[in-house]
Amino acid sequence: MSAALSTHWHARRREWLLAVIITLIVLAVGWRAPVFLSARNALDIGNDSAILVILVMGQMLVLLTRGVDLSVASNLALTGMLCALAARAWPGMPLVLMLLMACAIGALLGAVNGWLIMRFSLPPIVVTLGTLSAYRGAIFVASGGAWISDHEIHPLIKGLPREEWLGLPALIWVALVVTLATAWLLRWRREGRELYAYGGNPHAALYAGIPVRQRLVMAYTLSGLLAGLAGLLWVGRYSIAFTELASGYELTVIAACVIGGVSIGGGVGTIAGALLGVLFIGVINGALPVIQVSPFWQQAIAGAVILVSVVLNARADRTQGRQILETRQGAAA
Repeated sequence: MSAALSTHWHARRREWLLAVIITLIVLAVGWRAPVFLSARNALDIGNDSAILVILVMGQMLVLLTRGVDLSVASNLALTGMLCALAARAWPGMPLVLMLLMACAIGALLGAVNGWLIMRFSLPPIVVTLGTLSAYRGAIFVASGGAWISDHEIHPLIKGLPREEWLGLPALIWVALVVTLATAWLLRWRREGRELYAYGGNPHAALYAGIPVRQRLVMAYTLSGLLAGLAGLLWVGRYSIAFTELASGYELTVIAACVIGGVSIGGGVGTIAGALLGVLFIGVINGALPVIQVSPFWQQAIAGAVILVSVVLNARADRTQGRQILETRQGAAA
């Protein structure tokens, strides 16, 4: 069996195993609390997980390049605050303009990460840890430390996450569009294929003529863009904007990627796996309160799952090794 087929089979086997685990958890919790198996609960989990899906799609692009974006939650919070402030100052602003503004601000913040990493050859974890704090500070400066509460949030911002289209919440539709766009990029666009190649072997990618600097900046810019979009949706859904909005949520985003098989070593990961990682976290978050697990145990369980997933990914990487381009074709399918 070729290396490409071996990697492809390993990814699919992992995804099926994760799907089976999720199914067993759902059935076990449903046996104790039948309401957990209802269609309404499934929609609630999907709606609760939609923003996480958007963030995970962006984070996956960064992880494929052997990087990490710790600033996504701060980007989300800063973009959400700036959009809320702008909408409050100009009440006549149309929703389309708000969405474009959110995406533009988020993309700019993400591009700053990518530029700093490439310009000064700094470790991504150091750069994004720094911008994490910088963006949080910018929220305080922009808002003067004040909260923007429900009655000050523009009705159009609050209305979008609460709409339903064809029987499904709008957030699920937005997450679906983002997922399909990311899948198209990684599967059918040369730029997406080159992200896999760069993460698999940066030196070989450079010798092969891949514009590694542009691709890395692209990954961080797209991650920032999706974080900005998520920021507007988050503020609208929860009707609040403040300095500590979504604080620590970047860890949940990374956890979903890792659980879904996206390697922190770069070059390995699938859209299906990332979605299953999000679903796993969504099911766990929905199930633990139903079976009356203490919030402290919820954090411990989530941490243990992340550690186990990281160990499994590391072992898989050592066992299979990596090849440039051929292996990526199997991994991205």
